[in-house]
Amino acid sequence: MKSKLQKVGLVLLGALAGVLVSLNFSAIAQKEGARTPLPVEELRSFAEVFGAIKSNYVEPVEDKKLISEAINGMLTGLDPHSAYLDNDAYRELQVGTQGEFGGLGIEVGMEDGFVKVVSPIEDTPAFRAGIKTGDLIIKLDETPVKGMSLNDAVKRMRGKPKTAIKLTVLRKGEAKPLEFTLVRDVIKVQSVKSKMIEPGYGYLRVVQFQEQSGENMVRHVNTLYKDGLLKGLVLDLRNDPGGLLHGAIGISAAFLPAKATVVTTDGRTEDAKRKYLASTDDYLRGGRDDYLKSLPAAIKTVPMVVLVNGGSASASEIVAGALQDHKRALIMGTQTFGKGSVQTIMPLGNNTAIKLTTARYYTPSGRSIQAKGITPDIVVEEPGSENHAFLREADLDKHLANDKDKDKVSETARAKPAAQPNGKPKGQNGDEPRKPIEFGSDKDFQLSQAINMLKGVHIIQKN
Repeated sequence: MKSKLQKVGLVLLGALAGVLVSLNFSAIAQKEGARTPLPVEELRSFAEVFGAIKSNYVEPVEDKKLISEAINGMLTGLDPHSAYLDNDAYRELQVGTQGEFGGLGIEVGMEDGFVKVVSPIEDTPAFRAGIKTGDLIIKLDETPVKGMSLNDAVKRMRGKPKTAIKLTVLRKGEAKPLEFTLVRDVIKVQSVKSKMIEPGYGYLRVVQFQEQSGENMVRHVNTLYKDGLLKGLVLDLRNDPGGLLHGAIGISAAFLPAKATVVTTDGRTEDAKRKYLASTDDYLRGGRDDYLKSLPAAIKTVPMVVLVNGGSASASEIVAGALQDHKRALIMGTQTFGKGSVQTIMPLGNNTAIKLTTARYYTPSGRSIQAKGITPDIVVEEPGSENHAFLREADLDKHLANDKDKDKVSETARAKPAAQPNGKPKGQNGDEPRKPIEFGSDKDFQLSQAINMLKGVHIIQKN
C-alpha cells in the first residue's frame, strides 16, 4: 500500500512540477529580482495526500474534483475575494457584468464558512423581501450553509425563474433566525437611475458599475439638464457593491477636470502599479467614441453631494474617494464597506479562471480604501439603523490589511449608530423584518438631508 501511494505521489509531483514550470513561476520570481525554487517538499506532501485520498477514501473521487478543490482551497485561504471560478461561475461573472443574470439579487461573500450579504441589489427579489447587508445566511432551504464553498452556495441560490428558495438568516439584534422565501427571477439590473427631486435639484443613482454604466449615466444627466441648469446634484452610491473599474473611472471623469487622478493601484508586479486618470485611455474600452463629450459643461461645477453607506463598496468607494479628495463633492451618509483590493481575472483554459487579489486601491491623495473605507464629510444615519450594523471588509475573516493604517481601527467604522427617539424598528421580538427604505423616495431621510445641504438649509444628522 505504501509503495502504491508513493508511486501515485511521485507521478502527481512530476505533473505538478510540470504545471508550475509551464505557468512560468520562475519568470515571475525573476521580476522580483530573485529566483524562487519550487517548494518540492510541500509539493511532495500534497502529492502524498492526493494519493492517500485516491486509494483510501470511502468512495471513489475523480481527479478533476480533487484538483479543483485543492485550487479553490489555495485561493479561499488567501482572502475573502480570491476564488476559483469553475465553468458555471466564470460564465456567470461574464454575464453579470452585462447587467442581466438569474437568481435572487444578492452580492455575497464568505465569513467563517457562512455566506454573508455584502449588499442586496436594488429592485430584486432579495431587496424586496428585506434581505439586508450583514445578514448571515445559515441555511438554503433545509441545507446548512456551513461547509459549503461560496461557489456552491451561489449555485444553489441561482436557478430557474419563478422557482422558490427559503433563506434562513441570522441578523444582528434579532433573538432568533429569520426565514425568507424568495422567488428566483431574471435579474436585470438597471445600473443608473435619475429623477428631479424638485426644480433645479437632480438625483442620480448608480446601482452597480456595469459595462454600459458610463453611457447610461450620460443619458440620465442630459435628461436632468433638458429643462435648464441644475442648482445641485445628488449622486447616490448607497448599497452599490461596485463592479467594473473603467465604469467607476468614467463616472468620476464626468465630474472631474480632464486628466485628474481618479485612483491608483499598487501591488507586487509592475502591472499592478498604476495610476488611472480622468481620460479616455482609462475609461473607454475598445474603439468606442467618448461618451462624455455630450455632457453639459455645467456638470463639472454643479454643487454635489454624494450619498454612501456601509453597502457602498469597491468601485463606488473609488468614485466617492476621488470626488472627496479633489473637493468636488461633499460625501454624506455613513462609513463605506472598505473593499479596497483589486481582483484580476486570470483565465486558465477549459472556460475556468481564478480571481486573484493583485493590488490595493488608493484615493488620489494616497489613502488606502482597504479595510477602512471612505469616511463621510457629514455623517447622516438612516432611520432605524440603530439596530442594524453593516458588515464591513474589516469584519471578514482573512481580510487584507490596510497597509497605510495597519495599527489603527477607524472609530467611525466601528461606531454604533445612535438610538432613535421613535422606538424600536420592526423586526425585533418576532415582528416582521423592517423593509428597506426605497432610495430616492419621499421617505428617504438621507436624500432629504442632502438636498438641504445643497440649499444651505440646516442638516439633521439623526432623525
